[in-house]
Amino acid sequence: MLLRVSALSFVAAVSLSARAPAALYVTASNPIFDTLVGSIGCARYVETFGSTPNGFLASGYSSSTGPANWSATAPGGLFVDGGFFSTNAPGQMLTFNFSAPGLDIQAIGGNFFATDDSFTPMPAVVVVALDDGTSYVNLTTIEQSFVGFVSTTASISSISLSLPVNADLFPTVDRMIFGVVPAPGALVLFGLAGLAGLGGRRRSR
Repeated sequence: MLLRVSALSFVAAVSLSARAPAALYVTASNPIFDTLVGSIGCARYVETFGSTPNGFLASGYSSSTGPANWSATAPGGLFVDGGFFSTNAPGQMLTFNFSAPGLDIQAIGGNFFATDDSFTPMPAVVVVALDDGTSYVNLTTIEQSFVGFVSTTASISSISLSLPVNADLFPTVDRMIFGVVPAPGALVLFGLAGLAGLGGRRRSR
Protein backbone atom coordinates (compact mmCIF):
# COMPACT_ATOMS: atom_id res chain seq x y z
CA MET A 1 0.00 0.00 0.00
CA LEU A 2 1.12 3.55 -0.31
CA LEU A 3 2.20 5.80 2.48
CA ARG A 4 0.21 8.91 2.74
CA VAL A 5 2.19 12.08 2.64
CA SER A 6 0.53 15.20 3.81
CA ALA A 7 2.53 18.37 3.29
CA LEU A 8 0.83 21.51 4.39
CA SER A 9 1.71 25.10 3.80
CA PHE A 10 -0.05 28.11 5.24
CA VAL A 11 1.51 31.53 4.70
CA ALA A 12 0.37 34.06 7.28
CA ALA A 13 1.43 36.99 9.36
CA VAL A 14 0.88 36.30 13.03
CA SER A 15 0.66 38.95 15.71
CA LEU A 16 0.05 38.38 19.41
CA SER A 17 -0.07 40.63 22.44
CA ALA A 18 -0.66 40.05 26.13
CA ARG A 19 -4.25 41.22 25.57
CA ALA A 20 -4.86 38.92 22.59
CA PRO A 21 -8.20 37.07 22.77
CA ALA A 22 -8.39 33.30 22.88
CA ALA A 23 -7.37 32.03 19.49
CA LEU A 24 -6.25 29.03 17.49
CA TYR A 25 -3.39 29.74 15.11
CA VAL A 26 -2.52 27.62 12.09
CA THR A 27 0.83 27.89 10.31
CA ALA A 28 2.89 26.01 7.74
CA SER A 29 6.07 27.55 9.16
CA ASN A 30 7.98 25.45 11.68
CA PRO A 31 9.86 28.51 13.05
CA ILE A 32 6.60 30.42 13.59
CA PHE A 33 5.05 27.37 15.25
CA ASP A 34 8.03 27.02 17.61
CA THR A 35 7.85 30.73 18.49
CA LEU A 36 4.13 30.53 19.24
CA VAL A 37 4.60 27.39 21.34
CA GLY A 38 7.22 29.15 23.43
CA SER A 39 5.10 32.30 23.73
CA ILE A 40 2.26 30.49 25.50
CA GLY A 41 4.54 28.77 27.98
CA CYS A 42 4.45 25.29 26.44
CA ALA A 43 7.18 22.70 26.78
CA ARG A 44 7.94 21.06 23.40
CA TYR A 45 8.18 17.28 22.88
CA VAL A 46 9.02 15.64 19.54
CA GLU A 47 7.94 12.18 18.36
CA THR A 48 9.95 10.85 15.40
CA PHE A 49 8.55 7.29 15.49
CA GLY A 50 12.12 6.00 15.44
CA SER A 51 11.38 3.46 18.18
CA THR A 52 8.01 2.41 16.75
CA PRO A 53 8.12 -1.19 15.41
CA ASN A 54 8.33 -1.47 11.62
CA GLY A 55 5.62 -3.33 9.76
CA PHE A 56 1.91 -3.79 10.27
CA LEU A 57 0.33 -2.50 13.49
CA ALA A 58 -3.26 -3.00 14.58
CA SER A 59 -5.42 0.12 14.72
CA GLY A 60 -5.29 1.59 18.20
CA TYR A 61 -1.51 1.38 18.56
CA SER A 62 -0.46 3.48 21.58
CA SER A 63 2.75 5.06 22.82
CA SER A 64 3.96 8.19 24.60
CA THR A 65 6.21 11.18 23.97
CA GLY A 66 7.29 12.92 27.16
CA PRO A 67 4.10 13.46 29.20
CA ALA A 68 1.90 13.09 26.10
CA ASN A 69 0.16 9.75 25.62
CA TRP A 70 -1.03 9.09 22.07
CA SER A 71 -2.81 6.41 20.08
CA ALA A 72 -3.22 6.02 16.31
CA THR A 73 -6.19 4.57 14.49
CA ALA A 74 -7.08 3.84 10.87
CA PRO A 75 -9.56 1.50 9.15
CA GLY A 76 -7.55 -1.52 8.02
CA GLY A 77 -4.73 -0.92 10.46
CA LEU A 78 -1.43 0.96 10.42
CA PHE A 79 1.98 0.47 8.83
CA VAL A 80 5.38 1.84 9.84
CA ASP A 81 8.63 1.89 7.89
CA GLY A 82 11.82 3.60 9.06
CA GLY A 83 10.05 6.35 10.98
CA PHE A 84 7.28 6.83 8.42
CA PHE A 85 3.97 6.23 10.21
CA SER A 86 1.10 5.51 7.83
CA THR A 87 -2.11 3.62 7.20
CA ASN A 88 -1.99 0.03 6.01
CA ALA A 89 -4.56 0.65 3.27
CA PRO A 90 -4.62 3.55 0.80
CA GLY A 91 -7.14 6.34 0.97
CA GLN A 92 -7.94 5.82 4.66
CA MET A 93 -7.99 8.47 7.38
CA LEU A 94 -5.14 8.41 9.92
CA THR A 95 -6.13 9.74 13.34
CA PHE A 96 -4.05 10.44 16.44
CA ASN A 97 -5.72 10.94 19.82
CA PHE A 98 -3.60 12.26 22.68
CA SER A 99 -3.67 13.48 26.26
CA ALA A 100 -1.29 14.48 29.04
CA PRO A 101 -2.81 13.61 32.44
CA GLY A 102 -2.98 16.70 34.64
CA LEU A 103 -1.62 18.90 31.84
CA ASP A 104 -2.92 20.55 28.67
CA ILE A 105 -1.71 19.89 25.13
CA GLN A 106 -2.23 23.27 23.47
CA ALA A 107 -0.12 22.83 20.36
CA ILE A 108 0.33 20.05 17.80
CA GLY A 109 2.40 20.13 14.63
CA GLY A 110 4.42 17.92 12.36
CA ASN A 111 5.28 16.74 8.89
CA PHE A 112 2.14 15.41 7.20
CA PHE A 113 2.22 14.12 3.64
CA ALA A 114 1.28 11.21 1.33
CA THR A 115 3.25 8.21 0.14
CA ASP A 116 2.83 5.38 -2.34
CA ASP A 117 3.07 1.67 -1.49
CA SER A 118 6.88 1.92 -1.51
CA PHE A 119 6.79 4.74 1.05
CA THR A 120 7.92 7.20 -1.60
CA PRO A 121 6.53 10.69 -0.86
CA MET A 122 4.13 11.85 -3.56
CA PRO A 123 2.46 15.22 -4.25
CA ALA A 124 -1.10 15.07 -2.93
CA VAL A 125 -3.95 17.17 -1.59
CA VAL A 126 -3.78 16.65 2.17
CA VAL A 127 -6.33 17.64 4.82
CA VAL A 128 -5.14 17.97 8.42
CA ALA A 129 -7.97 18.49 10.91
CA LEU A 130 -8.40 18.92 14.66
CA ASP A 131 -11.18 17.49 16.83
CA ASP A 132 -12.99 20.86 16.87
CA GLY A 133 -13.29 20.92 13.07
CA THR A 134 -10.42 23.31 12.39
CA SER A 135 -8.65 22.08 9.27
CA TYR A 136 -5.86 22.91 6.86
CA VAL A 137 -5.86 21.82 3.22
CA ASN A 138 -3.00 22.03 0.75
CA LEU A 139 -1.26 20.34 -2.14
CA THR A 140 1.79 18.97 -0.34
CA THR A 141 5.21 17.64 -1.13
CA ILE A 142 7.86 16.23 1.20
CA GLU A 143 9.60 19.63 1.16
CA GLN A 144 6.38 21.44 2.14
CA SER A 145 4.78 19.12 4.64
CA PHE A 146 4.83 21.00 7.93
CA VAL A 147 1.66 22.28 9.57
CA GLY A 148 1.10 23.35 13.14
CA PHE A 149 -1.87 24.35 15.32
CA VAL A 150 -1.40 26.47 18.45
CA SER A 151 -4.23 27.29 20.88
CA THR A 152 -3.84 30.13 23.36
CA THR A 153 -6.26 28.53 25.83
CA ALA A 154 -8.09 25.32 24.89
CA SER A 155 -6.61 21.84 24.90
CA ILE A 156 -6.21 19.89 21.65
CA SER A 157 -7.01 16.19 21.87
CA SER A 158 -6.77 14.77 18.34
CA ILE A 159 -5.54 15.36 14.82
CA SER A 160 -6.45 13.51 11.64
CA LEU A 161 -4.90 13.22 8.21
CA SER A 162 -6.81 12.40 5.03
CA LEU A 163 -6.40 12.50 1.24
CA PRO A 164 -9.69 13.61 -0.35
CA VAL A 165 -8.45 13.27 -3.95
CA ASN A 166 -5.60 10.74 -3.98
CA ALA A 167 -7.36 7.56 -2.84
CA ASP A 168 -4.48 5.41 -4.11
CA LEU A 169 -1.98 6.99 -1.71
CA PHE A 170 -1.39 6.67 2.02
CA PRO A 171 -1.60 9.45 4.65
CA THR A 172 1.80 9.57 6.35
CA VAL A 173 3.58 11.40 9.16
CA ASP A 174 7.26 11.20 10.13
CA ARG A 175 7.35 13.70 13.00
CA MET A 176 4.88 15.15 15.50
CA ILE A 177 5.50 17.97 17.96
CA PHE A 178 3.45 18.33 21.14
CA GLY A 179 3.24 21.65 22.99
CA VAL A 180 2.35 20.90 26.62
CA VAL A 181 1.53 23.52 29.22
CA PRO A 182 3.84 22.71 32.18
CA ALA A 183 1.16 23.25 34.84
CA PRO A 184 -2.58 23.90 34.70
CA GLY A 185 -3.27 27.62 34.76
CA ALA A 186 0.38 28.49 34.21
CA LEU A 187 -0.23 29.87 30.72
CA VAL A 188 1.68 33.06 30.06
CA LEU A 189 1.22 34.84 26.76
CA PHE A 190 4.23 36.92 25.79
CA GLY A 191 4.03 39.72 23.24
CA LEU A 192 4.93 38.83 19.67
CA ALA A 193 5.06 41.68 17.21
CA GLY A 194 4.26 41.16 13.57
CA LEU A 195 5.59 37.64 12.98
CA ALA A 196 5.42 37.14 9.25
CA GLY A 197 5.98 34.07 7.14
CA LEU A 198 9.46 33.06 8.28
CA GLY A 199 10.02 33.18 6.08
CA GLY A 200 8.02 -1.27 0.00
CA ARG A 201 4.90 -1.17 1.73
CA ARG A 202 1.29 -1.30 2.09
CA ARG A 203 0.12 -4.68 2.54
CA SER A 204 -3.41 -5.72 3.13
CA ARG A 205 -3.70 -7.58 6.37
